[in-house]
Amino acid sequence: MAVPGFQSFMLPLLNILRDGKEHNLDGVRELLASQFHLNEKDRNELLPSGRNFVFNDRVHWAQAYLKKALLLENPSRAKLRITKRGQDVLSSNPIVIDREFLRRFPEFIAFEESSTSKTNKQQRHEESGQRTDKLEKKFEEPDQTPEELLESSYQKLRRDLAQELLERIKQCSPRFFENLVVDLLVAMGYGGSRKDAGQAIGQSGDEGVDGIIKEDKLGLDIVYIQAKRWEGPVGRPTVQSFSGSLDGQRAKKGVLITTSRFSQEALDYVPGEKKIVLINGEQLAQFMIDHGIGVTEVASYVVKKIDSDYFDED
Repeated sequence: MAVPGFQSFMLPLLNILRDGKEHNLDGVRELLASQFHLNEKDRNELLPSGRNFVFNDRVHWAQAYLKKALLLENPSRAKLRITKRGQDVLSSNPIVIDREFLRRFPEFIAFEESSTSKTNKQQRHEESGQRTDKLEKKFEEPDQTPEELLESSYQKLRRDLAQELLERIKQCSPRFFENLVVDLLVAMGYGGSRKDAGQAIGQSGDEGVDGIIKEDKLGLDIVYIQAKRWEGPVGRPTVQSFSGSLDGQRAKKGVLITTSRFSQEALDYVPGEKKIVLINGEQLAQFMIDHGIGVTEVASYVVKKIDSDYFDED
């Protein structure tokens, strides 16, 4: 079962706290996971950044929103307790608690208004003017946490940038592609210096580069490189030929890079006695983004959270 949206946790979370006692956050998570029948795989699902679990993030924001509406409080670190207002809410037997429900409390409205700039509100109003009520509600009320919205937007920007990079690469000359591959491999820690790598790779091949590069700066091992600036998929014969080239070089390691993709037959062929890494166009572009090749930084955002240790007076 997939982890439900964070709003789905609000009412169950408040019900767990209905006894008015202090509850450990870890214990609350365990109870919620059990109620929603989440297995280990569900609980270990990571956000795109890989820095936090989806389940933990959604529970965090569910309790954060309830806290903004003054339905629960944190009496101490990693402790949760229902408030008098929260108990009154439960006594009314609500069917669901979501953001729309929480807007009956002025403190929550103030929180929403403070976290949304006037410019964003105006833009959202203008964009939603041409939508139906159903689509407008969906636009305004995504069941994702703020962190998920930020990460999904970031991943979309990366995907768009990767596609643009590939389009630019395919328009460049073979010689430029040679230099691009060298720059990327050096940035990834291969080839020693840029000069050494440039000497090792540079034999013009079939719209790409063929050569060898040091696996590390000491040159303890070498890797055979072949790059294909192609449009169509790279099939098994190309990978098989590359494997044969490794035999001719008495090499056991190789990297085959393409601006397109590999067919399933090509992926299935890679022999076990050699270490051959296949890098398709999407992976090539992502590596370029990660290592700053052909891209420049426009803006940087740092997401921070409370340092609980700083406020610990014990």
